[in-house]
Amino acid sequence: MSANSRLHLPAPNPVREVGELKWNEISRWALRIADPDGKEQQIFFDLHKKNGHWAVAKIILPPADGSTPPAAPDPLGIADAFLMAALRQDFESARALVNPKKISDAKIAGLCILFEEGHYRLRPQKPLRAVFERQDLAGYLANVEASDGSQAGQFALNLGRDSVANPWLVSEINLDQLLADYARRVAGGDVYYTPLLANPQGGDTLVLYFDFAEDSLTVRTERQLEIVAQILRSDPGKKLTLSGHTDAIGGTPYNQTLSSRRANTVRDHLISAGVNAAQIVTLAKGLSQPRRPNTREDGSDNPEGRRANRRTEIHLDF
Repeated sequence: MSANSRLHLPAPNPVREVGELKWNEISRWALRIADPDGKEQQIFFDLHKKNGHWAVAKIILPPADGSTPPAAPDPLGIADAFLMAALRQDFESARALVNPKKISDAKIAGLCILFEEGHYRLRPQKPLRAVFERQDLAGYLANVEASDGSQAGQFALNLGRDSVANPWLVSEINLDQLLADYARRVAGGDVYYTPLLANPQGGDTLVLYFDFAEDSLTVRTERQLEIVAQILRSDPGKKLTLSGHTDAIGGTPYNQTLSSRRANTVRDHLISAGVNAAQIVTLAKGLSQPRRPNTREDGSDNPEGRRANRRTEIHLDF
């Protein structure tokens, strides 16, 4: 950004709280600035509370050459940039800020989906709170709320670096509390009706659900698939496996065919969204791999279990 640029504060909300580096002691705020062309940068202010008064302890300026780094280069700045990218469904920017050996693409995509479907935003007050910080490891609690401010959720994330010369990266995300809040607000209290599952073979799996005897996508699942399509379009070398599943209502041949249609519906939608067909493998599992029992212990029908079994699982094979 040149010295001759006339800078202004873009509306709305040019100032926001980033989070706390130390509980109730050191807080970071970001000031958005924009040049006449609308290009934005941020100035970060670390405020230190001492003897009941706040004072500016540190200022982090944007680069003089106008380049755009993701954030302040410390763990709080990287955590903030990662969450901002996930909130705006920017998978590639979020992925650039994680350790790929420790966090799967499925988990990043799942977080994007949770944010979009749950209509979450970072809480305006203390959105990130430091839990601990050491030379090579830092932990934060991320505080989010529904867009109308009526409900709040929380989840933990850790950041690490191999040495002081290496950049900080997000190394762990624990979504248990956020998934529980999502289940209460979006899934009618059903904790099994979640877009993200732990894969028994390791990593995470994305899941799309279907109505009874249906193989068509809902608006909700189409939004989820757009995030998946972004991942695949970004790298033609990436592949995924789609496995279709059913509940136990109906015979085995019928359910085998229905599970195939469910997997193929997802495949066809991804292809229509610009994904190369060679990147997709489909499997039909029928009723052979239920996530939950289709019947209760007394032999009666278990509608909640069957609901979780009517699905297509998305295994990201990279």
